[in-house]
Amino acid sequence: MKRYLIMKDGTVYEGQAIGASGTVIGEAVFTTAMSGYLMTLTDPSYYGQIVTQTFPLIGNYGAITSDAESERPALTGYVVRELCDVGSNYRKESELDEYLKAHGIVGISGIDTRALTRKIRSGGVMNAMIADDVKDLQKKIAAIKKYRVEDAVKNTSCKSAETVEDGAGNKYKVVLYDFGAKKNIERMLVKNGCSVIRVPYNTTAEEALSYEPDGIMLSNGGGDPADNVEVIEQLKKLIKSGVPMFGICLGHQLLALAHGFGTCKLKYGHRGTNQPVKDAVTGRTYITSQNHGYAVKPDTVDENIATVRFTNANDKTVEGIDYKNAPIFTVQFHPEACGGPKDTEFIFGRFVELMEAKKQRS
Repeated sequence: MKRYLIMKDGTVYEGQAIGASGTVIGEAVFTTAMSGYLMTLTDPSYYGQIVTQTFPLIGNYGAITSDAESERPALTGYVVRELCDVGSNYRKESELDEYLKAHGIVGISGIDTRALTRKIRSGGVMNAMIADDVKDLQKKIAAIKKYRVEDAVKNTSCKSAETVEDGAGNKYKVVLYDFGAKKNIERMLVKNGCSVIRVPYNTTAEEALSYEPDGIMLSNGGGDPADNVEVIEQLKKLIKSGVPMFGICLGHQLLALAHGFGTCKLKYGHRGTNQPVKDAVTGRTYITSQNHGYAVKPDTVDENIATVRFTNANDKTVEGIDYKNAPIFTVQFHPEACGGPKDTEFIFGRFVELMEAKKQRS
């Protein structure tokens, strides 16, 4: 069955239908990850987006639900060059196409993903539609132009507080704000000796502090960080509490906004597992996993309040901030890296050191 990817500028790509039936509109983005497509599909940061895999063959090991980073995919649509019909892996539970259908994800295969990626790289992220026909094309394009990703955090956050039990009698208690958190953030916290209480995005500062946490973790998430006005107000209160805080991706951006810094939308974002990041303290460059379309504006970072610790080696965007007024640091990349390189897992150890230092002072 034929299916079409219609871009905001009127470009139409013809391919074959995969996944569920239907018509969807989203923000067209691409990821350069060569593996971990299940993690890509289930990363909540892709909420409202049509995701293109630049790697040409997808689905070669089928679908494995235990590899998922959330309960269900949050993306709007899925684009691949070639979908493998029969995956080969002893852990495989179903074929990828069956998984897409089961979760209502509309997809398209057989298009020139290299041409699409070049279009996004040159023209920037643009809205698109996946549809079964190109009838009333101008009406479709008008609808595409009106689209905006909204309520990403609200629609991907948990609905109530939940304690992550591991039975290890962990030393530190961490409140994890779920803005669309990847499961591997929880796993890495537990691995580093933390018991985790995952709370919804709209948890007040008073509620978070009532758990008497040793630290507060702010997760990744989708959408425009500046839309989260109420969350930012609560973070301002948490900053004053003196409790160590660690932010990843959206959490990094929200803490920057809470300190009065600015954010901006990137031309085509950083999405993939091969993003180089330089550490200003050690001079070392790390290869990182990333998934974001917004960044902190470097010229808005007040040097009296914070220091830019990490910088993207390609475009010099802000990749990490150390704060001077409180035991807080943040990174734009994903140190939990699932999927992706494990080069920066040590950063969770920095968070533990902050919590231990506070315990020693108490």
